[in-house]
Amino acid sequence: MSQENKFRFAIDRGGTFTDVFCITPNGKIITQKFLSENPSNYPDAPTYAIKKIIAEETGSFLVDGPIDPNNIEWIRMGTTVATNALLEGKGDRFCLVITKGFRDLLFIGNQSRPNLFDLSIQMPKILYEDVIEVEERVVPFNEKHSTNDSKRIQTLPNGKKIEILKEVDLEQLEKDLIQIKTQKNITNIAVLLMHSYIYHEHEVKIGELAKKLNFRHIALSHTISSMIRAVPRGLTTTIDAYLTPCINEYLKSFTASFSSDVNVLFMQSDGGLTSINNFRGSRAILSGPAGGVVGYALTSFDKKEHQAVIGFDMGGTSTDVSRFDGKYEHVFETITAGYIIQTPQLDINTIAAGGGSMLFFRAGMFVVGPESAGSNPGPACYKNNGPLTITDANLILGRLLPEYFPKIFGKNQNESLDYQAPRILFETLTNEINEYQRLKELAEMSVEEVALGFIKVANEAMCRPIRNLTEGKGFDTRKHLLACFGGAGGQHACAIARSLGIKKIIINRFSGILSAYGLSLADVVVEKQEPFNILLNEINMENLVIDQIEQLQAECIKDLIDKENFTKDSIETEIYLNLRYTGTDTGIMCSADIYRASPRDLKHTDFLSSFLNRYKTEYGFVLNRDIYIDDIRVRGIGKTKFNNEELISLDTRINGQLEPVDIKRVYFDNHGFLQTKLFNIEDILVGDKIHGPAIIIDKNSTILLEPDSLGYVNKKGDIIIDVLLETATLHSYPTPTGLDITQLSIFSHRFMSIAEQMGRILQRTSVSTNIKERLDYSCAMFDSNGGLVANAPHIPVHLGAMQEAVRYQIKMSTDSPIKNGDVILTNHPACGGSHLPDLTVITPVFYENSDKPVFYVANRGHHADIGGLTPGSMPPTSTKLWQEGANFKSLKIVENNVFKEKEIIDAFNAPSKYPNCSGTRNLSDNLSDLKAQIAANKRGIELITQLINEYGLDVVLSYMGYIQHTAEQTVRALLKSLCSKSDYDTGDLGLFKAQEFMDDGSNIDLSIQINKKTGSAIFDFTNTSFQVNGNLNAPKAISYSAIIYCIRCMLNYDIPLNQGCLEPIKVIIPDGCLLSPSEDAAVVGGNVTTSQRIVDLIFKVFKICAASQGDMNNITFGNEKGGYYETVGGGAGAGPTWHGRHGIHTHMTNTRITDVEILENRYPILLNKFSLRKLSGGQGKFNGGDGLIREYVFRDDLKLCVLTERRVFHPYGMEGGQPGARGRNTLVRKDGRCINLGSKSEIEVQPGDLFRLETPGGGGYGLKEDGEDINSFGDNHRNLPLKSGSLIQYSFIQQSS
Repeated sequence: MSQENKFRFAIDRGGTFTDVFCITPNGKIITQKFLSENPSNYPDAPTYAIKKIIAEETGSFLVDGPIDPNNIEWIRMGTTVATNALLEGKGDRFCLVITKGFRDLLFIGNQSRPNLFDLSIQMPKILYEDVIEVEERVVPFNEKHSTNDSKRIQTLPNGKKIEILKEVDLEQLEKDLIQIKTQKNITNIAVLLMHSYIYHEHEVKIGELAKKLNFRHIALSHTISSMIRAVPRGLTTTIDAYLTPCINEYLKSFTASFSSDVNVLFMQSDGGLTSINNFRGSRAILSGPAGGVVGYALTSFDKKEHQAVIGFDMGGTSTDVSRFDGKYEHVFETITAGYIIQTPQLDINTIAAGGGSMLFFRAGMFVVGPESAGSNPGPACYKNNGPLTITDANLILGRLLPEYFPKIFGKNQNESLDYQAPRILFETLTNEINEYQRLKELAEMSVEEVALGFIKVANEAMCRPIRNLTEGKGFDTRKHLLACFGGAGGQHACAIARSLGIKKIIINRFSGILSAYGLSLADVVVEKQEPFNILLNEINMENLVIDQIEQLQAECIKDLIDKENFTKDSIETEIYLNLRYTGTDTGIMCSADIYRASPRDLKHTDFLSSFLNRYKTEYGFVLNRDIYIDDIRVRGIGKTKFNNEELISLDTRINGQLEPVDIKRVYFDNHGFLQTKLFNIEDILVGDKIHGPAIIIDKNSTILLEPDSLGYVNKKGDIIIDVLLETATLHSYPTPTGLDITQLSIFSHRFMSIAEQMGRILQRTSVSTNIKERLDYSCAMFDSNGGLVANAPHIPVHLGAMQEAVRYQIKMSTDSPIKNGDVILTNHPACGGSHLPDLTVITPVFYENSDKPVFYVANRGHHADIGGLTPGSMPPTSTKLWQEGANFKSLKIVENNVFKEKEIIDAFNAPSKYPNCSGTRNLSDNLSDLKAQIAANKRGIELITQLINEYGLDVVLSYMGYIQHTAEQTVRALLKSLCSKSDYDTGDLGLFKAQEFMDDGSNIDLSIQINKKTGSAIFDFTNTSFQVNGNLNAPKAISYSAIIYCIRCMLNYDIPLNQGCLEPIKVIIPDGCLLSPSEDAAVVGGNVTTSQRIVDLIFKVFKICAASQGDMNNITFGNEKGGYYETVGGGAGAGPTWHGRHGIHTHMTNTRITDVEILENRYPILLNKFSLRKLSGGQGKFNGGDGLIREYVFRDDLKLCVLTERRVFHPYGMEGGQPGARGRNTLVRKDGRCINLGSKSEIEVQPGDLFRLETPGGGGYGLKEDGEDINSFGDNHRNLPLKSGSLIQYSFIQQSS
């Protein structure tokens, strides 16, 4: 059989289904779906599919023996083997080998928690089974702190120097490796050494030793990822060590199904194929979804029109969105299933659980997901006792038709979808909903109305991240095409497009199996990347950079020729430089903006102009700063010569007309049931027009054309749908102002989407590291009285606090009215501020001719410096507010649409008039960030106006009130439920009381009184100590933030966080006390320490959990050259069902810690140790989390500032649990003297001095029973959902601000 007359298979093994695209020897195209897991019928879906198709096409029998590969030209696969092993915890055993002092580095990670309100702090599990610390140390060279041994100092290719402080101790390591292998039978290792991204030698030596000792799989971090940052590189390496052996086992099993060698290529996460020998776990996580991106990119994007495409892939277990504008969008560090992965991946954002998203009715609202039915049991209609899902809702509405769906269900996998099971469940759910409706005196709903309600909520939930993916990068969502695929995508395409304002949808002929189809079109890719860290300029480009590019290019070409069997003329290379402005962490991977035949012809300006254009598009401006090359990357591409599209060319209809194959009743919004024509996709020819409502049937998917849409096909057989937005607006069907619980859920999403998009604009247009990269800000919208409507994302210390600032400005406006075109700046603690660096910008929203604002929008961002005693405006020893920087009660920074720059500059420089104080030290950043904050508010106004234009002002205001009322009722129910824990029973009232002490002896006293009938409460802080002559004073807004944070934590599901949450609560805080200080009192410590103690106190009152570390451990050091500030995690408190997490930030903060390699490169610091503080958590039935030990060795003359708590009083235990250990701050002078620095200190340090920070542990919960292990690992983990992409990365960073 010739090469042209053989079978070609492209197979995507997904979570629920395995999709197959096959071209037979005679050119026939076969597409089929199989259940991925079907152990009673076959052990492996891909090999079964190959056997079955070959047998059917050749007329032979399906046999159990090996497959003859002589009939097969190639097999291309995308697989979830690695993904499933990661999610299910079924990877291989391995040991981590790491630099001494950092054994717990990957457990600690970046010290942030993934869910702000999860007190048990569920984290993905640590993958390694054991750890070996190896003696070795490499650091950036520093003249003031060096061995001055020339043999230990090496110059790198970029001209910079590193110093080898300690050579690797191979003798001891060999003993340790032998022990781990013989005693624990561990035969795989992952190796992570500090700075190995740039200096490989020590890892290479360890790899050679492990190979000599016959270790089976050896993952060296510099070979897995060559980028700076030890934690993401290390986590990626552990994923490789965990998954690659599993992949190898699967590949061995797969190839054993063939009688001899077969040509198999696997899809990698970056969208490129690789041979079976080069397929690695760390690059396999998005293997399946990547095929879908390649599929729609190569079939939907028109190079002539150059209209960007949004990919919408809705399958059974996940929904992915991506974007293509002629080039693949890659990300190089993302979070997938909770793990940081630092390898090139297509920017595929998993945004929902797909057709398997489960349906709930909670707190009067329709909720879709995030829980998923998965592939087992699957939706209720799969005949496996599954729950109600989106798939079931589509079935009930007639949008899925059992008689036209693959018959792969039931005991023998040969039955249709089940209609009755979901119908019964929906009837039960509808009865529950109607009970609520009757209670609220609302009209009852039919089963179909309930099912449609969930579909509408799901669609809006999916539109939110699509808007963020486009608008957040500076692109207009409406100017895109929508490419829908996946088994469920076609059922939602019209509704999604209409909500987004997109006019045209493309549904590939093979949309139901597009990931498989994309595999058949993909190229083979080899990537090489090296860190470089050098200025981008002409001299460096000519003398250093081009040499490195040529070397990497030659390596790519060699690998494609030697390992992938390509000829040189079929290879292309793409050259990229990872560029960033100096002083920032935001890198952009840029190709040259002009084609050059040879790397020798490249100019630095080719990349400079590309970077500036990309930066301006994404962020709206460019900076006048130097640009650094962080990495050089070359992508070698072996081009696929085969073009499947030549196999498909539809005829044009000449005679007759397209006839439907059936007519069914389908339920539509605003119409009810409509007679809907069904068409078989095989019958549709060029020239046919299908007017909605209609359904197009494909054996692998169902495509729904809603009313007011028009469908037709192109020559390639793709379905094109025009969504006629002009005739299909919501104006055609006015929304009543009365409560509709479906609309309630939709408006909740719309309000939150406004706040989210404001945030993306603020991030895009700001310049400072704090706002642009750490995302230390919040954006929100408020009602006309200043009540919070929506706040996103949720930074705990901002929750509920901004509304106090808005209300203060409204109160002040009675004397000086706020006008259209005004913008107000405030940060004063007496006016709703938290601490002075958090600047709040407030803008009124006027609609048409309204004489008063109908809404307000505001955002609060942390400015790096606003003057005062010390750089960073957070002095640890301040006693007066003016020492902490510029303060503003109510400053109009825009008046009548004019930016008042002179007045603003004067206000920022005002602190210089005070003793030992300076005005702002970075005025240009302050001004730029203020303009970004103004721009974010402007975007909020535009979106609110659009919403009002769409629904009407009365409707928007009504639903704003309904959503606040829903939150209020939920909180009232919670407060009633807490009465069972009250200290005293007084009939109608539940009474609670507790107090906490600060290290200086000040007490915070809280009494709570809850009305059992109404669910109202009084939080009374009377008897709290007077304000202090220091900076631990906390403005009132901090207490409101702490209360709303605690309430949300005590609920076990999401609710809209708005003014309604505080409506049932009256807060009493006496003026002049620690929690309501005078206007001139210093407050910086109150924001970062006292706030934590308020939270501990509230949880103590309600007996929710033991105390967490109760601190943020604020560390600052610097000199006249610059400074550095960080907060450090500790132990979390245990609860009634969980151990406290070790080494984590808790409660009112969630900041990421700077990676050790970044820290040592940018600052005169050597990190000697960063590990868990063993057994510092309180013991109990459930143990408190351990604190951290962080040792800083100073390499220059610096001033060290320490602002901490819990150095005197222990974090409390609960219900018999023991307290956590107190923290400790110790300075060890170079000569060995030890100095206890206490809770708060300022001290000069010299090169060689060491500061040891030991953070508090969390309290234990419950009495420890005899025989229980006190060495609990504090590792509460669960398998987190498979989420990935830049949006997830953004969300994680935002929550860790």
